[in-house]
Amino acid sequence: MTTSRSSEKRGEIPAWSYRDGDRELFERELETFIPSYVFDSHAHLYEKKHSTSDSNEWPAGGPDSVGWKEYHNWMRPVMPGRSLTGLFFGFPVSDLAFASANDFVSSQVELDSDARALMLVHPEMDPDCIREVARRKGFVGFKCYHVWSNERPTYESSIEGYLPEQHVRIAHEEGFAIVLHIVRARALADSGNQQAIRGYALKYPDAQFILAHAARGFNPYHTIEGIDSLRGLGNVWFDTSAVTESGALEAVIRTFGTARLLYGSDFPISHQRGRCVAFGDSFLWLSADNVDFPAVGRKVEPTLVAIEALRSLKLACFNMSVTDTQLEAIFYSNAAAVFKLAD
Repeated sequence: MTTSRSSEKRGEIPAWSYRDGDRELFERELETFIPSYVFDSHAHLYEKKHSTSDSNEWPAGGPDSVGWKEYHNWMRPVMPGRSLTGLFFGFPVSDLAFASANDFVSSQVELDSDARALMLVHPEMDPDCIREVARRKGFVGFKCYHVWSNERPTYESSIEGYLPEQHVRIAHEEGFAIVLHIVRARALADSGNQQAIRGYALKYPDAQFILAHAARGFNPYHTIEGIDSLRGLGNVWFDTSAVTESGALEAVIRTFGTARLLYGSDFPISHQRGRCVAFGDSFLWLSADNVDFPAVGRKVEPTLVAIEALRSLKLACFNMSVTDTQLEAIFYSNAAAVFKLAD
């Protein structure tokens, strides 16, 4: 999801800003919800110069370079007073210069001893090269993405099209984590996706699979329908990043418990304005790109995706009677176990 500069000219509230309305929502609904220690398990750092062309896939409205310092400067207003670190990886644009993007993230994570980094990989990368670079640069795993799949259209790619088995084998041998954003129209409700995740997880039990966006639960019914297919897998996790409806998060907690759920912001998507809603058997991101908010007829000011996602997580925790200790695990302790953080 992006916010176009044309929408800003129409008088919309721009992305990459923090306003009184955002602050009021946080103070009213989230101040007492978010624990003191937060590990963000899904955050992107990037430099736009690492794109080999003038790509339009970068988040709109933000700076050209976003490193560790910029991440903290932008996230502190969203979570004031919290101790914040996380798992960082590059932003997946299709024409990325991989080596430069990975080197940048690695250099930024060195600024925070509690932070961890993932290596961006594409399916044609030599697995032994992945192993060597990851060891040398200190990556704890890798992030694959459908835009680099050999299958077209990539939004309908199989998991194998952008996460080949030879890469999963390396993750298993090294004990790496893999952040996996599944695609296809019905996400986790797709039988091919179910079979691929279950097959990989069973064959390679020392690889840790983190299913991004609650298994791409932007339409919660897809996660609700498909999650039972993964029941019993001990190396499958879910992150909360950019999920703005509570149903998918509730399905994760109901099926796997709170111990398999990791808080993630999806920074810098977190600093776009809008939310994702389910429509029929699909979903739609509502933003100033496709909604003329001033013309709605009453005051409608979209807040940040970060805040919408936190509100959805709060609702899921309320509905599932999550305890304070379990909540602290979602925001920190679960990630500490996965990424071997110091107590």
